[in-house]
Amino acid sequence: MIEVEQLSKVYGSTAAIQEVTFAVEPGEILGFLGPNGAGKTTTMRILTGYLPATSGTAKIAGFDVHENSMAVRQRIGYLPETPPLYPDMTVEGFLHFVARIKGVVAGDRAKQVENALTRCNLLEKRQVLIRKLSKGFKQRVGIAQAIVHDPPVIILDEPTVGLDPRQIIDVRNLIKSLAGDHTIILSTHILPEVSMTCSRVAIINRGRVVATNTPEQLMAELAGETGYELEVEGDIALAQARLAALPGVKTVEPIVDSVEGSGEPSRQKLRLSLVTGTDPGREIAAVVVNSGLGLYEMRRTRVSLEKVFLELTTEEKAIDPETMAAAYERASHRDTEPPILPISVTTDQTTDWAPDRTQSIKSDETPIEDETEASITAEQPSRPEEEP
Repeated sequence: MIEVEQLSKVYGSTAAIQEVTFAVEPGEILGFLGPNGAGKTTTMRILTGYLPATSGTAKIAGFDVHENSMAVRQRIGYLPETPPLYPDMTVEGFLHFVARIKGVVAGDRAKQVENALTRCNLLEKRQVLIRKLSKGFKQRVGIAQAIVHDPPVIILDEPTVGLDPRQIIDVRNLIKSLAGDHTIILSTHILPEVSMTCSRVAIINRGRVVATNTPEQLMAELAGETGYELEVEGDIALAQARLAALPGVKTVEPIVDSVEGSGEPSRQKLRLSLVTGTDPGREIAAVVVNSGLGLYEMRRTRVSLEKVFLELTTEEKAIDPETMAAAYERASHRDTEPPILPISVTTDQTTDWAPDRTQSIKSDETPIEDETEASITAEQPSRPEEEP
């Protein structure tokens, strides 16, 4: 359904994304995961036709994003980080308006709007002005406008940013309910969002996709550090020596000197790391019991998606924060203050305020979007006065 091959976007000498390649099968939810400034939003904008790529190809439902832009836009629903809403319209009126501009035929419009209201649980809010809605309901309206024309592909950019825990759960369940009927790309930097919502994950770091697989497979690939944690009571030195001698056990290390609050200085937690491909769980329990030690807890430890993410993105620390591509990405996140950049603008009476994005980035292309407030110093020459 979605095919991205060798996609790159370059601003001057700085690459925002480089040779990004991934595919999404029909009905899947792909989590596009990466740190802030990694290139997620740039990729989403290229897929939706908002930005042209410098090189590479992207196809949605068989149509090339660059060569058949209008055909692609008819087949996608897009929710940017801040929903594109008209606050003085009612929820139902806004969805009718969106359905009309997205080309839904008049005979199907009421049915499609009703379906979007129902799926997004907005029936009770249909006659409420959008400006009176909570942030969570506004996010639902944003998703409703993305699905009102029943597109095969839905692209969601940070759909749960700024929501409270209850609202996050509601939006997450809504997204999961859309799977199967729609192919979904979910851009986020929130790890629980991916593990609880997505069937596959693509991790992007510094503009490059560094891993693509299911969350389970990604964790299995780094499963060499699996092991056990024990809480035992008795002769700790004896326990460590006997456990370390077991086949398949690499190391035995104390976690703390004693279990806090237990009142028993002889109680201690131990961490065992295992040789890859082994699981001497039964032998570990037998050694503890046969040694006369008290066993209070024994649990298996596995690599988490968080560890996979950190393992694959640790070099993110080396990003130069002054590069223009990083500044461009950070400006699209409402939680991050965009940089103050001087702008030199040349204008005349026929200025086109939609600059050609295929050219090298200039300071007058610095985006100001979403709910982020940016402070910009502009050196803009005044218009010449018209002669009478």
